[in-house]
Amino acid sequence: MAGTLMTESGVRQVQRRTVVLLSAAQVFGGIGTGATVSIGSILAVELSGSSAWAGAVATVMTLGAALAALPLAALADRRGRRSGQVAGLAAALLGTLLMVLAVVWGLFVLLVLGAAGIGVGTAASLQARFAAVDLADAEHRGRALSAVVWAVTVGAVAGPNLIQPGTVVGEALGLPPVAGPFVISAAGLLVATVLVFAGLRPDPLLLARSLSSSAVPQPGVPAQADPHIDAGRPAPSTQMPTAQGPPAQAGGSLARGMRAIRGSRMALLAVSAVVGAHAVMVGVMSMTPLHLQHLVEGPAAAHAGHTASGDVLVIIGFTISLHIAGMFALSPVMGWLTDKAGRTETIVIGFGLLITAVAVAGFGQDSTAAVAVGLVLLGMGWSASTISGSTLLAESVGQDDRVVVQGVSDMLMGIAGAVGGATSGLVLSQAGYLGLNMAGALVGAAVLAAATATAIARRRRTPAP
Repeated sequence: MAGTLMTESGVRQVQRRTVVLLSAAQVFGGIGTGATVSIGSILAVELSGSSAWAGAVATVMTLGAALAALPLAALADRRGRRSGQVAGLAAALLGTLLMVLAVVWGLFVLLVLGAAGIGVGTAASLQARFAAVDLADAEHRGRALSAVVWAVTVGAVAGPNLIQPGTVVGEALGLPPVAGPFVISAAGLLVATVLVFAGLRPDPLLLARSLSSSAVPQPGVPAQADPHIDAGRPAPSTQMPTAQGPPAQAGGSLARGMRAIRGSRMALLAVSAVVGAHAVMVGVMSMTPLHLQHLVEGPAAAHAGHTASGDVLVIIGFTISLHIAGMFALSPVMGWLTDKAGRTETIVIGFGLLITAVAVAGFGQDSTAAVAVGLVLLGMGWSASTISGSTLLAESVGQDDRVVVQGVSDMLMGIAGAVGGATSGLVLSQAGYLGLNMAGALVGAAVLAAATATAIARRRRTPAP
């Protein structure tokens, strides 16, 4: 198709197909993560022989995602989104196969390596949301991004429910029953990998770069202007070339990404929103099960060696399920709000929800219902902040640095989650559940103040109609 022209309707068709394909890949790929989170801690204890390693799988997955974010973004920067997504999904597929071998051979080290591979897949899953907005017009970026985020819900819900049917599959294949869920996960990841490898053509990032380099600048509008960042709005062109331009610029790095973020006030706000929301969410969410056990069964229940009762597990499971629903089920609403109300305005709404959430959960710490309501609001605040912050980030830096900046953002997001999860236990032990929530409120208040000031300043600069 070299030398041919692509109309605006053709670009929109590619964009719609990209969002549908990425959403489908998220559904199949997300199953692997859901299954690993569900039984990873059980396998870690069984294969290591010590409860001290119970959190190893979740920790390695989180760190794997954080460490893989920038290399995957650099790969996408050089060779396109398709390469980055396929590499991440292939690593996750290898990870699930290592999980199966870990169970069959009883090797803890393979379990840890498998978790790392699945963590790399998680990083690719996160970056899929940015691929959804490479070709999106400004009025629909939030909705395109949120559609891919919403698709994660299916995997998050389906994964934990694969344990029972997975045991049947394991027995049918002559494997240990607990290996069965990972066989199903591997099948899902294989489908996702094939979908992206065969279907993500033309590559949305390479096409967007080709369109950007070929676009004729409009009078009074900078080359990298965005209608949501600058006052001018480029007039749409009637015909645009296909993605047969020069290859993407290489050399993605942490230093390059940080320079680009520091050079844009809006990018700084976007990264602060994504990282801050994730730190607050993980910190509070990770300690809520322990607090609920303490609340229902008394202080002695939280001591090492105590097994939670069935009633407590039901309460914990129900609360976390509601929290996950708050995170993902309303993603399309948050995407619509991002497009209609504005990026910074939705960040304000998101952090308002986060602060409300920690206030409800913290001051209502003696009520399981109040804690559950707080966790739902926490998920909703995370959703609004992450979708609006990610959308703002995608349009706050130049085309050459955009992918690397997105990788840096995801890396910092993963580190914030790991730090939040690691320190939350210490804060809980020293300051209690209320103190933990108030620590989250302080982080939220800092970002809320910055976002509110930015939104007010932009409204003052906007001329009255």
